[in-house]
Amino acid sequence: MKLAESVIFGGSGLDRAAHLRSDAGVMQTLRAEGRVLALWRGKPLVEEDALVWLGSGHPVIGTAATSVFLGMDAGAACFAADVSAWEPDTETGDGGFFDATVQRHPDLPPTTGFAELRGLMTRLSPREAELAATAKAILTWHATHGFCAACGEASVATMAGWQRDCPACRSHHFPRTDPVVIMLVTRGNSVLLGRNENWPEGMFSLLAGFIEPGETIEAAVRREVQEEAGILCGPVRYLASQPWPFPASLMLGAQTEAQTEAITIDPAELQEALWVTREEMVEVMAGLHPRIKPTRKGAIAHFLLQHWLADQLD
Repeated sequence: MKLAESVIFGGSGLDRAAHLRSDAGVMQTLRAEGRVLALWRGKPLVEEDALVWLGSGHPVIGTAATSVFLGMDAGAACFAADVSAWEPDTETGDGGFFDATVQRHPDLPPTTGFAELRGLMTRLSPREAELAATAKAILTWHATHGFCAACGEASVATMAGWQRDCPACRSHHFPRTDPVVIMLVTRGNSVLLGRNENWPEGMFSLLAGFIEPGETIEAAVRREVQEEAGILCGPVRYLASQPWPFPASLMLGAQTEAQTEAITIDPAELQEALWVTREEMVEVMAGLHPRIKPTRKGAIAHFLLQHWLADQLD
């Protein structure tokens, strides 16, 4: 797919400068001279449609539990810092599907705030989107993997934040990324959509599922579609991928042609699944369908459906 790398969060060509991570002296110099993106409980600090970068000596950064080197951007060293220990006075989200609240720190200008990345992703530049996604994913990993999986002792961040080491048993631990297949399942002029019972009313999307150990992308696509919707699929082809830091997935977009049409859903996986014609999908994407809402802009599901409608999958 020629447009594969134009998906949100991917394709900006960030120089991650991995060769610098092991040099503590270089990291110390870069941190003093570089810029830092603060994240509060996974939300990056922003002002309007841009990330807000702070100096390493800023009082907000001084409260950070973890700092990670993201890479070099136009000659500047970029870091991310987790400032989740700060307790805001303003309201916070309830843990639902989308947190629309914005938290404003007293040591920062009132025009800035910590905001949900899902709501920002289409407004950020490609480079800033990649930096924000990387920061959210790696800091979430640190927050949830603080103990050694081998012996249970507390581990410490090393390699500029790209590794955790156990001082007790000497085990090394690396950031986790979970591969997920997301399927553009077509049959003639129609595409298969499904919805989870926890999603907002009217929200449908492409079927998706985690790849299991020992499984290929192709096998995962066929298994997931059969398990969730009872539909048998034929050949599978890869289309595009998207880092999805909610919390740490790599979405692998694929297309397959359904060999059967009858839908039998697994209620543990889906609340509903249905075939939608190309003409209906035009209405859906325009926000004119009476029942189905458009997929979220920026998500790979929207990207694949948009290019399917425009005959741009090749």
